[in-house]
Amino acid sequence: MSLQLTQLRKGTLEFCVLAVLEQGPAYGLEIAEELMARETLLQAQGTLYPLLGRLRKRGLVSTRWEESPTGPPRRYYALTDLGHETIATFRSVWKPFSEDVDTMLGSRDA
Repeated sequence: MSLQLTQLRKGTLEFCVLAVLEQGPAYGLEIAEELMARETLLQAQGTLYPLLGRLRKRGLVSTRWEESPTGPPRRYYALTDLGHETIATFRSVWKPFSEDVDTMLGSRDA
């Protein structure tokens, strides 16, 4: 089961991060907590930061540093226009894709 879940995460985690950032800018720990609140999306924070770096390099998120009232400055991530377009496109293909997968998996029960 672990291998399949890992593969599913690899294909969808970046879109889940973009969806979190649709709600507004957030720093890494906030994003991690949002994802880890769901059992299957993120197991460890260590996998998130390289992903955020890749999203930034691809132009899907921008970053800015902001002082923190409780410690060192925090890097905040925000969606770029390309990030907004990317998550919108993903949404348009995800629903029919997931419905087809559900149908295929459910067809064995019939």
